[in-house]
Amino acid sequence: MTIERKPLPLPGGQRKVLLHSCCAPCSGEVMEAMQASGIDFTIFFYNPNIHPLKEYELRKDENIRFAEQFGIPFVDADYDRDDWFARAKGMENEPERGIRCTMCFDMRFERTALYAHEHGFPVMTSSLGISRWKNMQQINECGIRAAAHYPGLIYWDYNWRKGGGSARMIEISKRENFYQQEYCGCAYSLRDTNRHREATGRPRIRLGESYYGQPPREDPTASAPDETDSPG
Repeated sequence: MTIERKPLPLPGGQRKVLLHSCCAPCSGEVMEAMQASGIDFTIFFYNPNIHPLKEYELRKDENIRFAEQFGIPFVDADYDRDDWFARAKGMENEPERGIRCTMCFDMRFERTALYAHEHGFPVMTSSLGISRWKNMQQINECGIRAAAHYPGLIYWDYNWRKGGGSARMIEISKRENFYQQEYCGCAYSLRDTNRHREATGRPRIRLGESYYGQPPREDPTASAPDETDSPG
């Protein structure tokens, strides 16, 4: 199906963007929208919050697979989870969308902004805001704050949800059979999601089993992820 798209209003008349991507499902629509507008962009994958390592690799590999289909440059940044856990200390029981998430967005965007500054990207943005589970204002404030450290760098706070963006995100995910992550990403999100599932009679999360457009994969040997595998 051909999608009619209006040219995206890239700020400052620029044509080059560094896209911070959190995962393939969230970035699929963002990538296709920017391609349709002829924007020169590179994906920057920096998500040390994702836990455990198996989940991190699943999400990253799906993102790489989709980027390679279109020849989009992909920067695989460090998985410095020890630093993430150190920054999250004392925030272990904060709710989703709370101060721990602000810390997490700040950390990821600070690294994105540094890379943009060092490699000549005048604009940075993120796929994080397309998810309805996220607080878009919280994300945009973190992005703008990170970009402000570098003169001339703009954080593009485009609303990727509007004009059917959120619906197309799901359509693309089903078309591509993307891995369907079942929690935000961090160890504490995994813990709280499993607690909620147990309280409502649902099974705990099993990594690597759910894919968009497919029934859950049956793997009797699979085990639930270890939520305690964290430093400190």
